[in-house]
Amino acid sequence: MNNMKSSKKNKLYVAGFIVLILALVFVLWYFSVPRGSSGSLDSFAKCLADKKITMYGAEWCPHCRNEKRNFGDSFKYVPYVECPDEPSRCTAAGVDAYPTWIFPDGRKFVGEQGVQRLSELSGCPLPASTKTP
Repeated sequence: MNNMKSSKKNKLYVAGFIVLILALVFVLWYFSVPRGSSGSLDSFAKCLADKKITMYGAEWCPHCRNEKRNFGDSFKYVPYVECPDEPSRCTAAGVDAYPTWIFPDGRKFVGEQGVQRLSELSGCPLPASTKTP
């Protein structure tokens, strides 16, 4: 009888431990979701497109992936050139590092800029929920 109580108690501890681990995984996942997920930066990305501001990059580039991740689902609106697929276009634009943001007035910004800096450079406003203090 005592052995059964001990077995049930152990199962309860294991179940509790599993629930705790699952809760921890959920919390870590929740806070790792990029700011720009679910299209929250659509208006910002569309503003960049309206102003003909283009990002040049490569799929294998970790800095390009970070830049895309900052936009979340809204990146689909950002004018983007995949340089390994269109090398002549990137060469003609003078791109020699990734990512490179090129503005229609000729300004170039090489490396990760982040949405806050792109907002400052472009004049495109960020939604209030994404602004940093």
